[in-house]
Amino acid sequence: MKVGISGVDDFVQPYLEEALGDALVKIPTEALTEKIQLDAYLASCNAVILMNAHPNASDARDERAALLSMRDAARPVLEAVERHGSLHLILVGTLRVHPQATPKEPLYSSQSSIAPRDVAAEGQLWVEERALDHATEESPVSIIRCSNVQGIRPDSGSGNGILHQFAQDSIFGWLSVPGDGSQVKDFIHIMDVIEIIMQVMENPPPTRETLCIGSGEGMAMSDVASIYQERTGCDPQFGNDDSKEVWGVVDAWEIEQRCGFRPSVSPMEMIDEALENAGA
Repeated sequence: MKVGISGVDDFVQPYLEEALGDALVKIPTEALTEKIQLDAYLASCNAVILMNAHPNASDARDERAALLSMRDAARPVLEAVERHGSLHLILVGTLRVHPQATPKEPLYSSQSSIAPRDVAAEGQLWVEERALDHATEESPVSIIRCSNVQGIRPDSGSGNGILHQFAQDSIFGWLSVPGDGSQVKDFIHIMDVIEIIMQVMENPPPTRETLCIGSGEGMAMSDVASIYQERTGCDPQFGNDDSKEVWGVVDAWEIEQRCGFRPSVSPMEMIDEALENAGA
């Protein structure tokens, strides 16, 4: 099996490329403007993974340019998949295409309503809908939307996710906690995300699927802050801006049924990793 990867992502993508090993076909950005060259990259592939979570680095998530850049980056790949006729397309994005979780609807699932929270999420949704419109038995489509992914960036060694930000803050004796502490996050480790993507890749759906990826367990931010306070002696400061945060819990039943998935890294292990990486 050969798997193409397209997109610009400095966290999930390097882990995917490492996991794929000799099966990797990395599609350079310049190939997206040349149909013949792009088709040549995909000719030997059984699947293609499109990183569909973020706009170009120069575009803020709330700017119109974010939507346009995501559409422009994805359109050549989508059209190439349609020309190829027998590729499993996997789109890796975020939960930001869903409305914020509420006490009445605390779980994210494939059945959750759609309401993009920012312009970049509109771009993500545009790509997803365009791909799903052309899904067939020969060219199935998997949509993967990830919650609060934590881990260490392999290129820089810096941490990704709020648990790593807390670890960095705690070095200076305080924590900037978004919200009032009652909100809940579903943390998942990068290695578990990679495991799910690999399983989805190896077992394509009959035609199309949408999966929300998380651990299925929520932690209140007040509890998270208390752990850091106990471990480092830092002083949590609540009430900070939480407009960019993803609250709520993923309905993990779907991915358990789909992949037999159970998280291998617990929230406490993620916190341990974050504190160790920060030297706190």
